[in-house]
Amino acid sequence: MYTFLAGVVLLIVGYFTYGKFVEKVFGVNEGRTTPAYTHQDDVDYLPMTTKKNSLIQLLNIAGVGPIFGPIMGALYGPVAFIWIVVGCIFAGAVHDYLTGMISIRNRGAHLPELAGRFLGKVMKHVVNAFAVLLLLLVGTVFVTAPAGLLYTLMDGYAAMWLILTAIFIYYILATLLPIDKIIGRFYPIFGALLLISAVGVGAGLVFTGAPIPELSFSNLHPDNAPIFPLLFLTISCGALSGFHATQTPIISRTTQNEKQGRKIFYGMMIAEGIIAMIWAAAAMSLFDGATGLNELLANGGPGAVVSEASTLMLGAIGGTLAVLGVIILPITSGDTAFRSARMIIADYFNLSQKKIMSRLWIALPLFVISFALTKIDFTLLWRYFSWANQSTAVIALWVGAMYLFIAKKNYWIAAVPGIFMTMATTTYILNAPIGFGLSLNVAYIGAAIATVAVTVIFFIAAKKARANNLPLEEDISGWKKVA
Repeated sequence: MYTFLAGVVLLIVGYFTYGKFVEKVFGVNEGRTTPAYTHQDDVDYLPMTTKKNSLIQLLNIAGVGPIFGPIMGALYGPVAFIWIVVGCIFAGAVHDYLTGMISIRNRGAHLPELAGRFLGKVMKHVVNAFAVLLLLLVGTVFVTAPAGLLYTLMDGYAAMWLILTAIFIYYILATLLPIDKIIGRFYPIFGALLLISAVGVGAGLVFTGAPIPELSFSNLHPDNAPIFPLLFLTISCGALSGFHATQTPIISRTTQNEKQGRKIFYGMMIAEGIIAMIWAAAAMSLFDGATGLNELLANGGPGAVVSEASTLMLGAIGGTLAVLGVIILPITSGDTAFRSARMIIADYFNLSQKKIMSRLWIALPLFVISFALTKIDFTLLWRYFSWANQSTAVIALWVGAMYLFIAKKNYWIAAVPGIFMTMATTTYILNAPIGFGLSLNVAYIGAAIATVAVTVIFFIAAKKARANNLPLEEDISGWKKVA
């Protein structure tokens, strides 16, 4: 219990200390006009309040990741707490803040465009394809996961195809309509439900004296799965997630002032880390250890753990509300996953999104592909999602490091987690059955060589970019509001 409580406290302290440090390193400019005004089109670009932006950002980034990931990561034992706290403060929140703020400085650009600008033109094309693939996987995972939970919650009274269809209809509307019509209007309500469910489960753990295990570096996984690299890909949202790099530009286009960035980007990642801590603690303490948790996961998946934990902590009615709060998470990330994919494709081909038909022709093929992907096994999808997700985080961290290097600022705040996660993701793809299937020791060696090579290439490119005075931001002198 003390480890859990200390972890939550450290996350909060991290926001006020390291978050402030990162903000100082970046150097906000309160007088600089944001894209919400310079490119206002009342569809994707429009100013919204800090409170609304913060809630939307939290719901955008907090899909099933900070719940399903920590539940599966709980199999490793309390070492999962360490990664959530350290990863969130020093990697995930830094990743989200830098991505959001650099996007603000570059007319709300998405990651592919930022990668092309700071890592080379070839990377723009690579990251564009990679980001759209990731968003399709995310959107699909965030259709099947809430659909399964709703199906269980209604005890099979509604057919699965009907639930899937209803979710897809909502996604289509949220993807096509201006951001303030559905997302801006309903997210505050969804956010309240999310926070109530998370706080309810967390308070239940504390007040019932749940046997949450204390700090340990031991690997308690029943199958003895290696902590490195698997833990760092299993727990992504809640610690570090590349999916967030596809979501922060949505809010960078609605942020009113750069000073709001720490609360919106860094702060909401900390909030997600607290949600992850709660669900990891619930999974570790309520099912007779890792063996019992593993059996429940094998029989019903993470959704069964959510349902059981919610009912145990809050009773039938409270448990149902908690499950609804969990269902809200993936739905409110799935809709913006498709919205983000639509915006990335539009930016890549320089297509105006003012008219709804222009949005429709991009969005419809995405939904057709996603519907086909719902027929694939969820576990397999999650494995591909985990690797694609963390690889995207690596790219975003290197973009942040490059920006700070050129600006002659402390680039190590992004480079250190970038180096670490380059090693983790490369080890995973070299070792995993969905990758090259090499032995773990060979994968470690190969990943170490690749990580050194990537780091050397980064410094060579960074020094060249600094020498050539690569522009860091869009020139907004003489800007005018776009009607």
